Amino acid sequence: MLSDCLSGLRVLDLSMYIPGPLATMWLSDLGAEVVKVEGPLGDPMRVMGPVDADGTTAFYKLANRNKTVVALDLKSAGGKAAFAGLLEKADVLLDGFRPGVLARLGFGDERLVGLNPRLITCRLSGYGGTGPFAERAGHDVTYLAAAGMLAASGPAERPVMTFPPLADHAGAMLAVNAILAALLRRATTGKGAVIDVSLSEAALSWMGGVLTMAERWGTPGREADLINGGAAHYRIYRTRDGRFAAIAALEEKFWRSFCTAVERPDWIARQADPLPQTAMIAELEALFASKTLAEWTTLLEPADCTFEPVLDPSEVADHPHHRARGFVRRAADGIIDVALPMLMDGQRVRDRRPLVERGAEAVLADWR
Repeated sequence: MLSDCLSGLRVLDLSMYIPGPLATMWLSDLGAEVVKVEGPLGDPMRVMGPVDADGTTAFYKLANRNKTVVALDLKSAGGKAAFAGLLEKADVLLDGFRPGVLARLGFGDERLVGLNPRLITCRLSGYGGTGPFAERAGHDVTYLAAAGMLAASGPAERPVMTFPPLADHAGAMLAVNAILAALLRRATTGKGAVIDVSLSEAALSWMGGVLTMAERWGTPGREADLINGGAAHYRIYRTRDGRFAAIAALEEKFWRSFCTAVERPDWIARQADPLPQTAMIAELEALFASKTLAEWTTLLEPADCTFEPVLDPSEVADHPHHRARGFVRRAADGIIDVALPMLMDGQRVRDRRPLVERGAEAVLADWR
């Protein structure tokens, strides 16, 4: 069973907002037991955005499913003692503080190793634990700015912010990969590890091709890039009813299929026009504006031309492909949850449960 892969693994989650909680939730999907430690004021994500009737946001509930939440004041003697007890029995600690904060609270590397030499500590911060930006404040848009990703994205008029936040999610995925790698190493060496993962560098890791192009040929205008708005056959177009359609006909066979479906064989040879394909883009804009999205879907879906309607988020859960795959789930508490999107031997992870709040003493009793 996929959900038993990490059975018996104990994870302490000392993070807030999105990246760390997502990472530990994905570990819990694989069977890990996750205890999220929050300060007296709780995770700010509890109230950041629209709140449900219970005073808590859906975003907080989503990112912290499957977990036990424990309130501890790590500035107090009692809180420090309880946290030390949990560390002694844990396998993984995810530290979402800025670099140096946990050490100032009395839990630096030497103390952690003394408490538990097998502990895998993953530090997940904005810019990493070293360098001039180590203690710099930031959020997703500034992490992407420092990685060069904002300058490379969006139309010529201005960069485009991503939603959901890209660096946060990329960082969460990278943290999971690093933790799993450290667990594999520990299985053969018996040693723990200290991992340093940066949200900005998680985005930066996707940028090698862009950086290479910029160094070799200079930074072109975004409107001249093949897959960033410069090509007519790889764009998003507005339809007559104000919806949007996406076309991604990079290969000649798909472009030919599209041109045949729209009865414009004269366009086939124009796929390789110099970038930006301004004239061709204008012609496709006029074409797509002539029909509704539903009409385009009826015409182009059978053509196998890499066309997709741009779905509104409210349409995604009931999309026939997503229903068939079974990863989008409506939970009893009204949350629309997206399960870990992977199958192992044809099996999905179990449904996630809502978070449970417990006292540190009760968790320590279970872990003894």
